[in-house]
Amino acid sequence: MKLINSYLYKEIEINKVNQNKTMFFKTIINQIIFHKKNCPPYSNFINNLKLKLNKLNKIQDIPFLHVNVFKEKDLFSVKKSKIYKILNSSGTTNQKVSKIYLDSENAKNQIVILKKIINSILGQDRLPMLIFEKNPNFINRQKFGAKIAAIIGFSIFGKDYTYAINSQNEIDYKAINNFLKKTNNKKFFIFGFTSSIYEYLVKKINNKKLYRSFNNSILIHGGGWKKIEKYKINNENFKRKIIDKLNVSKIINYYGLVEQTGSIFIECDKCNCFHTNIFNDVIIRDKNLNPISEDNKIGMIQVLSILPSSYPGNSILLEDEGYLINKTNKDCKNTGKSFKIVGRIPKAEIRGCSDV
Repeated sequence: MKLINSYLYKEIEINKVNQNKTMFFKTIINQIIFHKKNCPPYSNFINNLKLKLNKLNKIQDIPFLHVNVFKEKDLFSVKKSKIYKILNSSGTTNQKVSKIYLDSENAKNQIVILKKIINSILGQDRLPMLIFEKNPNFINRQKFGAKIAAIIGFSIFGKDYTYAINSQNEIDYKAINNFLKKTNNKKFFIFGFTSSIYEYLVKKINNKKLYRSFNNSILIHGGGWKKIEKYKINNENFKRKIIDKLNVSKIINYYGLVEQTGSIFIECDKCNCFHTNIFNDVIIRDKNLNPISEDNKIGMIQVLSILPSSYPGNSILLEDEGYLINKTNKDCKNTGKSFKIVGRIPKAEIRGCSDV
């Protein structure tokens, strides 16, 4: 896939989206044509739509799969012998999970994209990393869930890894304090899933048992809002409670899914919106699946990414609702689309968002 490789490894500022719209569109179309040729079920899907892919000229016209298709079908566009690993989404008991088939190139490119996105926040240097999850003692690296995939993915930005939760699901104060002593007031970052961060950092952690506060730290978290919906806490209050309690310097929320691992959306700390970047895009659709161009009008979220090259996951309709927003904060320099997440579509199947 020469086009995607030239796009990935070219030095482009990730937030300068307006300068790269044409390249993004061409890359997505190229990917879809490739999947149509090499994935029979996907080929049938495109043929049934009677689309001429090379005649499309608008991002809104790009065909999309519903996210649940990956739970029902085995979709891959490379030879079975080339499958390097399988990512699974997480769900409740007896619930079907998505299966995402990666070859080595796609797996490598996931890291390339994630690194470009996160380096724009953390900088180039690897930082001491405090992880609010249990240590995954055994990992089948050919087939594992999205939670483990996220921990492994984000670990490339860290060093001196410390897991803050012990095997009994309790806060490991000894491990945390050893970490805080070792970092010696230097910059570090905290990683966790939103539900875990709320459970342990907002509800349970005891400041008096900590060697010092979490000053000079950046917290990166994502997913899991469905699990804490019952607490009636919004994003703003979530951040305020953690900052007031632990003196965290900066909190960054990300939005992503296992079906497009690596190609995440980052919440801007200037305008508190998620933004598209040069690797992805978002479209909001109404109940009739027509694109919504107006700001502040809620609809279903469609996500697009150049990343999926071993499976047809470049354009996916989700079970989440959101809306586009007219960015008014002049300090925000991102030229991509600004959007916010409302939550799950009513009556949509609940799935393990915190593991994405």
